[in-house]
Amino acid sequence: MKQRKKLKELTLKDNFMFGAVMMEEENCKRFLELALDFPIERVEVSKEKSIVYHPEYKGIRLDVYAKDEKNTRYNVELQVAKKPELGKRVRYYHGQIDMESLLSGSDYTELPDVFVIFICDFDPFGEKKYRYTFERRCTEDPDLYLKEGCKSIFLSTRGENDREVPKELVKFLHFVKADLNESETDFEDDFVEKLQETIHRIKSNREMEERFMIFEEMLRDEHAEGKAEGIIEGRAQGIIEGKAEGIIEGRVQGIIEGKASAVCELLEDLGHVPEDIRIRIESEKNLETLARWHKLAAKADSLEEFLNQM
Repeated sequence: MKQRKKLKELTLKDNFMFGAVMMEEENCKRFLELALDFPIERVEVSKEKSIVYHPEYKGIRLDVYAKDEKNTRYNVELQVAKKPELGKRVRYYHGQIDMESLLSGSDYTELPDVFVIFICDFDPFGEKKYRYTFERRCTEDPDLYLKEGCKSIFLSTRGENDREVPKELVKFLHFVKADLNESETDFEDDFVEKLQETIHRIKSNREMEERFMIFEEMLRDEHAEGKAEGIIEGRAQGIIEGKAEGIIEGRVQGIIEGKASAVCELLEDLGHVPEDIRIRIESEKNLETLARWHKLAAKADSLEEFLNQM
């Protein structure tokens, strides 16, 4: 079984850490300016649209959804492993953002400009470029653009065309590619240094560690039961920000109750569980404690052995 990472072992290319880092709007703003080569006055990162379950992709997507002072929308996603049909994935995201705007009452003439950005830890097109930019143009006249307000950007950590892109972008992408030890080195870049400071602060935050545990539980539930849809659909990095109170709190309580129930079921296989022990287990609110008890119950040969180590 693959060993799960702990919060302190994460780097920027881990989805949870990327979301947590980019939830700080100054980090997100500087990244977008770097990726797109134009200045942005301010950025507002959505707290409600960043964790989404997509049945089409059979998984939880944790990305960054933001808008700027001109109402331009940005959707940023990490791609660690190469997936098929990247073009259609981009098309889907553009369509989702347009649909949201239309459903909110906007006329199509008011549709915002949209940038969908994939940060890939691989070369998506095999041309060894750090950045690939796509927008629709006329086949008969390549200088004629449709001007529909949509652009798709693929950033690759595997580029080799250093002279064609800003050195700051190259250093950022090298930082994304870096393993845990490499990510701690000096990249001689102000933005990377700022990101390193943010990551250190997140890793030392006890509440962030608990939210990471909740996110991991949601992923495990998704893989085990395939029913994350509806539980976290359309919810924010509220796990990261702690602001999706109703859904997140309910989800946490469900995870806690499920863990406690699983511990009791394992103990019942060993014999009668005293009522005071059952109450103690069911009233425990700490996920780490419940996880430890679950491992003990699975390994114990008797109820007495479990109680002695409890």
